[in-house]
Amino acid sequence: MVDCLIVGAGIIGLSLAWELAQRGRIVQVIDRGEPGKEASWAGAGMLPPAKRQRALHPLDQLHAISHELHPHWAQKLFAETGIDNGYRPCGAIYVARSAGEVASLTAAVESWREDGIVVEPIFVDDLAAFEPALAASSTDASIRSCFLLPEESQLRNPRHMKALYAACLRWGVEITSAEEALAFDIHAGSVVAVRTTRRVWSAKQTCLCSGAWTGALLQQLGISNGIDPVRGQIVLFHCERPLLNRIVIEGQRYLVPRDDGRILAGSTMEEVGFDKRTTEDGVNALIRFARQLAPLLCEAEIERAWAGLRPGTFDGMPYLGRIPGLSNAFVAAGHFRNGIQLAPATAVEMAKLMCGEPNDVDLTPFHVGRRRDFN
Repeated sequence: MVDCLIVGAGIIGLSLAWELAQRGRIVQVIDRGEPGKEASWAGAGMLPPAKRQRALHPLDQLHAISHELHPHWAQKLFAETGIDNGYRPCGAIYVARSAGEVASLTAAVESWREDGIVVEPIFVDDLAAFEPALAASSTDASIRSCFLLPEESQLRNPRHMKALYAACLRWGVEITSAEEALAFDIHAGSVVAVRTTRRVWSAKQTCLCSGAWTGALLQQLGISNGIDPVRGQIVLFHCERPLLNRIVIEGQRYLVPRDDGRILAGSTMEEVGFDKRTTEDGVNALIRFARQLAPLLCEAEIERAWAGLRPGTFDGMPYLGRIPGLSNAFVAAGHFRNGIQLAPATAVEMAKLMCGEPNDVDLTPFHVGRRRDFN
């Protein structure tokens, strides 16, 4: 019998496994598919800044703690595995082209400043000096407002997952792929076994970290929840030379430049169930968006497109904590677009909870079993 069974080998599951292993726990991770190849792999890796001193709500505290941890995790993962996860404090430019976007961005800037985040205004006429690839968008007056957040960072999701996987193995974590959890054996208020497609696992503790698939597992345990898949499509441009130095964000869409000249354009938000196929309409819309903001991308090769299923929740907050009625079962899922960003703090706080240590963040607002009130 292992100490901890983690169901799901995405960013949350592997981060938690790494934390638990470092606390001396014997950890087994199982995944219905290939570890780290669902939403965790598919994302763009943007890491918006946050300040712990101004963070009052527990969700903001998770953001702030993760913001502090990410550079340390990157260094530690590299030291343990030799894998560079692509963490870079590159900064981000937020732009608005319509009147509605200008109003939304103005409100966001006020909120960021209240939270102690550094925000620098950019005159539209000066935008080309910051990012020459955006020159055409600024000179034809399509961009009406823009601000720089110099503390925004990024990492490369596939490399980060590869590093986490290697670090877990180094700490003795067993990771099993192609093994889907199907049912739970319950006795005296505890999960005594998890039945999968291949075998039966027994563990002193079980934590569900299965992303968009967690909702169905909770339903099997009689727990109503609001976790649903939300598809996000991304297009990858391959440029002969780097065109952007910073992330560029407009509303819910973005351009994320990599050091090798590639640029990610994302993303859609579609409620289509567990269908993670790309669509012609979705891909073409992202291509148009990218080329409107950075016309030089018209000359870039479209290398590929893909989609992932984010675990959305009805209130935008993850489910974190003990599963009601079960003394040894937990859940950490429902991070929507923020899985990469919130993973370090989520792992630390959940590891503390599972190891009987006091939490620095009040997990009450994330309690398992909360659901949308339809009355």
